[in-house]
Amino acid sequence: MVTGYTKPLYILPFDHRASYIKGLFNWKEPLNVEQAEIVAESKQVIYEGFKKARVPKDAAGILVDEHYGIRILRDAVQHGIITAVSVEKSGQEEFDFEYGDDFALHIEAINPTFAKVLVRYNPEGDRAMNHRQAQRLKRLSDYLQQTQRLFMFELLVPAEEQQLESLDNDKDAYDTQLRPKLMVQAVQELQNAGVEPDVWKIEGLDTRADCEKMVEAARRNNRNNVGLIVLGRGASRDRVVHWLQTAASVPGFIGFAVGRTSFWASVVAFEKKQLSMEQAAEQIAKNFEEWCQVFETGKHAVAP
Repeated sequence: MVTGYTKPLYILPFDHRASYIKGLFNWKEPLNVEQAEIVAESKQVIYEGFKKARVPKDAAGILVDEHYGIRILRDAVQHGIITAVSVEKSGQEEFDFEYGDDFALHIEAINPTFAKVLVRYNPEGDRAMNHRQAQRLKRLSDYLQQTQRLFMFELLVPAEEQQLESLDNDKDAYDTQLRPKLMVQAVQELQNAGVEPDVWKIEGLDTRADCEKMVEAARRNNRNNVGLIVLGRGASRDRVVHWLQTAASVPGFIGFAVGRTSFWASVVAFEKKQLSMEQAAEQIAKNFEEWCQVFETGKHAVAP
C-alpha cells in the first residue's frame, strides 16, 4: 500500500524545460553545449535563492530536472536537502518517460527524495490517451513502491474544447465550476488504475470545500497518509496567496510548490544583466520565504 507523506513540504520547483528555454532565451531544444550551460547557470541562480531563504530546513525542498540541474541535484542530495526530480518528457500533452525504459536507472543514480511526474489528465478528454498514460504511470508507481521510493504526482486538468464552450469560453468559470470536480474524478480514476502517489501536487482551488473534497479523494480507502501540495501555475502573487491560504487551513494539505511566481522576474533580470546573481537570489529567497509564511499562517486560520 502507498506510504504517504504527512510532514510539511515547501517546494521551490524549477524543473521547467521547454517553456523555460523558450520563454527565457527564445531557444528550442536540442541546445548546443554552450546554450545548455547558460540554462544550467540560470537554474543555479534559483538554487542560490533557495539556499539563502530563511525557511524551515526540514520542510523546504527543490524540484529540478536532471538535464539542466544535475549538479544542483547532486549538491542538494549531498547536503540532505529534500529533492524531487522530474521523470517526464517536457512539453508533451501525453505523459511519457524522459529516459524511456531507463527511467529507473536515472532515479537510482540521483537518489532523490521524490520522483515526480507532471501529467495532463482530463477525465472527459481522450480516453485512449488517458488509458496509455495510466498504464505508464502504474509502471512507475509499482517500481517506486517496490524500491521504497516516494512518488510525487503533479496533476493538471486542462479544459477540453467542449467544456469551455459550455461556459462561453470563460476560463475562470472553468477553474471554479468544472475543474474541481474533474480533479476529484481524475484522482479516483488514476487510483483505480493502480497509480498511487505519496503526494499529489495540484492546481490551486478557490474554496475550502473544494480543498476538502480533494483531500477526501486522495485519502479514500485507507490512503490516510497521502499528502497534497498546491502549485502556483505562474499566477499573480495575490492569486497564489489566496490558494495557499485556502489550502493551508485544510488538514491533508501539507505545503506548496510555487515556481515561476517565485523566480521568473528575477531570472529574467539576471539574464538581462539588470541584477547580479546575488541580487537575483535575494529576491527569489524573499519570495520563497513569503510563501512559507503565508502557508504557516494559513494553517492556524479559523475555518469560516
